[in-house]
Amino acid sequence: MRASINRRKFLTASGVVAATAIAAEAGGDFFVTKQAARKPGNPVKLVAPSVKPKPLPADVSLNIPGLSPFFTPDADFYRVDTAFTVPQLTPSNWQLRIHGMVDNPVTVSFDELMKQPMLEHDITLTCVSESVGGGYIGNARWQGTLLAPLLRKAGIQSGADQIVMRDMNGMTIGVATDPVLDGRESMLAIGMNGQTLPPAHGYPVRVVVPGLYGYVSACKWVVDMELTTYAAFDAYWTKRGWSDQAPIKTESRIDVPKNGRSLAEGKVTIAGVAWAQHRGIEAVEVYVDGTWYPAKLSAQDNIDTWRQWYYVWDAAPGQHTIKVRATDKTGYTQTPVVHGPPPDGATGYHTIEVSIT
Repeated sequence: MRASINRRKFLTASGVVAATAIAAEAGGDFFVTKQAARKPGNPVKLVAPSVKPKPLPADVSLNIPGLSPFFTPDADFYRVDTAFTVPQLTPSNWQLRIHGMVDNPVTVSFDELMKQPMLEHDITLTCVSESVGGGYIGNARWQGTLLAPLLRKAGIQSGADQIVMRDMNGMTIGVATDPVLDGRESMLAIGMNGQTLPPAHGYPVRVVVPGLYGYVSACKWVVDMELTTYAAFDAYWTKRGWSDQAPIKTESRIDVPKNGRSLAEGKVTIAGVAWAQHRGIEAVEVYVDGTWYPAKLSAQDNIDTWRQWYYVWDAAPGQHTIKVRATDKTGYTQTPVVHGPPPDGATGYHTIEVSIT
């Protein structure tokens, strides 16, 4: 059995001290607020995507006060990684080596990367450390080039079921080969929300794979990819007891009202977000005092993003319990079983209590 490690204890034991950093709920990672918004010294000039993305539906954002915006601003986007200082890479000294179980090892420079067809795709990222109702989730428009063509050009050998990605510090992140090659928009990203990647989010190049928790899919400052097998190599977090595959669970969160609030009787809007990346959200239900009610949903951008929802409740005086649950497009409804993040993500219904006067 693999040894397990508490990620918070890892951070504490490592002696991380930063004025702008706050230890994450499940340490070994840390969350940076304003530092994440800092721009790189030499920003990359983004080029127009080869295929223009479809316009967002008019009602993809519900514009309810207190509800998470559809796109998370860079300054508010969570940061979770093991880099105690932000790596200093530039396009001129960046390159990506693809090797291991391949027929034709290749090394790609930044200039060569920029000549690849570019795309934009909206993807919601989630950290496995995300507790039910927590904040380690964000949605952005990512720009980059598809990873699969570069890997196929190298000639993936039969049996290579894992891609071990390394950042410039040697941190290893292992992702299954199949989801990178199955047609989803797995990319080498160079842009975020229409701008060059912020340094804290992987500048100049990072990996984004829709549908998988970040500890297997979201390698920042990536410089190396080795095609190998799970039997041959355990990446950093899987070596510490976290699961290999890490598909993101179907979950939902209440953004408004906040837990413990005292509200006036009458019409109260309950609203939040729900996500089931690479499956999509089909329905959301809100529980109030023993009864489940269907919520109204915003338009679906694509199946890789979260979806906003709301329910208008006719609130009577008293103490009330409110919960939320989501059903994805496969027909699966999230489980009420409460489970912490290890080894493959938290489960349970986000639940709040409010007082109506």
